[in-house]
Amino acid sequence: MTIPVIDFSTLNGDKRGETMALLHEACQKWGFFLIENHEIDKNLMEKVKQLINVHYEENLKESFYQSEIAKSLLEKQNTSDIDWESAFFIWHRPTSNIRKIPNLSEELSQTMDEYIEQLIKLAEKLSELMSENLGLKKNYMKEAFSGTNGPAMGTKVAKYPKCPHPELVRGLREHTDAGGIILLLQDDLVPGLEFFKDGKWVEIPPSKNNAIFVNTGDQVEVLSNGLYKSVVHRVVPHKNGSRLSIASFYNPVGEAIISPASKLLYPSNYRFEDYLELYGNTKFGEKAPRFESIKNMANGHYNFER
Repeated sequence: MTIPVIDFSTLNGDKRGETMALLHEACQKWGFFLIENHEIDKNLMEKVKQLINVHYEENLKESFYQSEIAKSLLEKQNTSDIDWESAFFIWHRPTSNIRKIPNLSEELSQTMDEYIEQLIKLAEKLSELMSENLGLKKNYMKEAFSGTNGPAMGTKVAKYPKCPHPELVRGLREHTDAGGIILLLQDDLVPGLEFFKDGKWVEIPPSKNNAIFVNTGDQVEVLSNGLYKSVVHRVVPHKNGSRLSIASFYNPVGEAIISPASKLLYPSNYRFEDYLELYGNTKFGEKAPRFESIKNMANGHYNFER
């Protein structure tokens, strides 16, 4: 099964329509895809991964293998409610907590800040393209996610350590993501991420050339009235390698009020006799304008010309 690949370098040329159609299909039928040629500095991406790996080795690895999670697995206790991961969360927007995280070096903090500045631009571009594909105004998703200081942005930094009994535990249990657009910078060697599609688990291979892996969260599904999907996924640990995951979440702020875009909703709360009257005058036309007219009528501003 070939994962959709969206080449951002084609968005400004004569292949734009084809690329937009591929993105639309990926959001509708897959809920996940890869982005290539995204223009984020690849040297910066490599530096982020390198510094996080150092941080894990120096500050987190030993404590993880001494944790209750590790002990329960070694003793082969019930592991159905645990995740084989070492993780921490960084908030970037609206406010940052990066310099409050224990033992995080200034070099890593600065590098992550630089990376996130570029990643936010990519997330905003994606939100614009998705909004356009849904027939909404370009800034619709960004505005729906925004408070007074714009959408929220945070990053879950995770390592999925080498696991002595990977058959007994999940790296991360099955779930969908609560937020909006998730942009993943992941390991280029160790696999483990899996998405559920068409009744089976699809293995997501390690990212090559620092392609960004994207999946859509629950709020995009709600905003799109179900046209775009958030998809169940999980992480499977490995016996012979530790997997790195840097998942950044372009989310609504906490006070954002989320609902399906009204333009994407079917009409409701109308009298059937009103629909029949409208139908009699528009039977041989397209049904979409008829639906929009009956929607406007139900909302109290019926202006359809007979």
